[in-house]
Amino acid sequence: MTIDERSATAMSSNVTPDIIEKTYEIIRPHVRKTPVIEASLKDFGIDIPSREQVTFKLEFMQHGGSFKARGAMNSVLTREGANNGVVAASGGNHGVAVAYAARQAGVPANIFVPSISSPAKMKKIESFGAKLNVAGDLYADALAASEAYLESSDAISIHAYDQDETLAGQGTVALEFTQQCNVDMMLVATGGGGLIGGMAAYLQERTKLVSVEPEAAPTLHDALAAGKPVDAPGGGVAADSLAPEQVGQKMFPFAAAYVDEAVLVTDDAIIAAQKQLWDTLRTVLEPGGAAAFAALASGAYKPELDERVGVLLCGANTHAVSFD
Repeated sequence: MTIDERSATAMSSNVTPDIIEKTYEIIRPHVRKTPVIEASLKDFGIDIPSREQVTFKLEFMQHGGSFKARGAMNSVLTREGANNGVVAASGGNHGVAVAYAARQAGVPANIFVPSISSPAKMKKIESFGAKLNVAGDLYADALAASEAYLESSDAISIHAYDQDETLAGQGTVALEFTQQCNVDMMLVATGGGGLIGGMAAYLQERTKLVSVEPEAAPTLHDALAAGKPVDAPGGGVAADSLAPEQVGQKMFPFAAAYVDEAVLVTDDAIIAAQKQLWDTLRTVLEPGGAAAFAALASGAYKPELDERVGVLLCGANTHAVSFD
């Protein structure tokens, strides 16, 4: 498929800037407008020939600790059959988000997670009143278990990333970001692609988008190289949030058309970024939540001269840690 064909496919999707704007009006009473802050790169010990300031969007302050509350809330509020209950398979954050959304709407929720999920995320799922089911070691195992459950249930499935309502909800992150500040590009961590796919659907070519993934889970990076979603390794320190087998089929046309670059970062770079964010901003991010900043801090992404850089800090569901 050529670039023009991918762009045409994206434009014909059910997820458009107009739909994302309408989605924002639906979910706005139930989600936070997360803040942005500016910080000096020199404060982080980063010396690169670009603008000194970087703008962070603190999406980890969203309900449930990650951006995923947006897509989950949209699904629960707009999907037919949600009143019968909702089911989700998740590495953790999506499960937390669906549990939160279900509680807000007063519907039952069954959440399936793999054993690699963070205990903090499992605890948060249960705190929102959902039933937690631990199934297998990987996300694919949890997904299979959720699908088996759905065969004998009237509940509906809310997919973590490969669903129009999810993409539209996550796209509201880009809507907010552009309302709050003026940046030339955004660094965004990518797992299954619901976040960067939704953001790409909203931004299209108005703002440069750069995907960041762990070297141990290069899912979108490999898909873009292959021209289609393909299986990729799923390991590393961010495996519970950034390591699906493939990116979503629905997000891929948006990524292929509008994501400018896909960079990879090492586990060591992610861990170092977590420490830098703590030392400078006093924020504790989970590995996946710090991955976007790791690309800037490690030099995996090198801004153009005077490029105004935006970084999405997207998740903070982790146990207490010490960086001393």
